[in-house]
Amino acid sequence: MVALSDAVVLVGGFPLLSGVNLELSVTSLNVVTGANGAGKTSLLRLLGGLVTLTSGTGVVCGVDLRSGDLRELRRRVGWLGHEGSFYDDLSASENLTFAAKALARPTSEIAGVLDRVELSSRATTPAKQLSAGQRRRLGLAWLLLRRSELWLLDEPYASLDDEGRTFFDQLVGDVVKSGATVVVSAHDPLRSSALAPRTITLAGGLVVGDHL
Repeated sequence: MVALSDAVVLVGGFPLLSGVNLELSVTSLNVVTGANGAGKTSLLRLLGGLVTLTSGTGVVCGVDLRSGDLRELRRRVGWLGHEGSFYDDLSASENLTFAAKALARPTSEIAGVLDRVELSSRATTPAKQLSAGQRRRLGLAWLLLRRSELWLLDEPYASLDDEGRTFFDQLVGDVVKSGATVVVSAHDPLRSSALAPRTITLAGGLVVGDHL
C-alpha cells in the first residue's frame, strides 16, 4: 500500500520530512506517534498527495508520488484532519448527499452510514450545531461513504471523550477487517481495537521507532 524510500519534503527550504523510509502493507492498522513538530501531519499529507515529494521515492496505492497522477491518488485516499470540511449551514445528511454526488456514490447509502456512526438522530441538524465529537463522527461517515482504500486520520482523538475514543477505535478496527489500510497520527495508543496496531515513531522528520 505504501513504499517510501529516503522521502524528503521541503517547504520554504525547511525539511518537514528528512528522509523517511517506510513500508505499509494492505489491510493494516498503523499509528504514527511523536512530539509536536515531529512530522506526523506532514507524513499523512504526503501519503494523501497533498504535499510534494522533494526527493527520494514514494508509491502510495500504486501511484508514484513523483510522476504519477496525484488526483487519482486523492480519489482513493480518505483524509480526516483536525476539522472536518463541511458546509456549516447544511445538515449532516445534506453534507453527505453533496459528498455522495461529488463522488458518484449512491445516496441510498447515507442513512446506513449515519446509523453506523450513531448520528441518525442528528441527520437533519446543521453541521454548525454539532459538537466537536459529532463533527468527527460526520467525518468518519464521509470516509465510510467514500470507501477509501487508505484512511489517513490526523489526531482524530482531539475533542473526543472516553466514549467517543472507544467508538472510534472499534470503528477503525472494523474498517481494517473489511480490507482498508488505516494510518492514525496520535499521541496516545488505540485502546480498544481488536487489532494490534503497528506503532511508528517520528522525530525530526525521520522514523526513529517501528514496533508491532
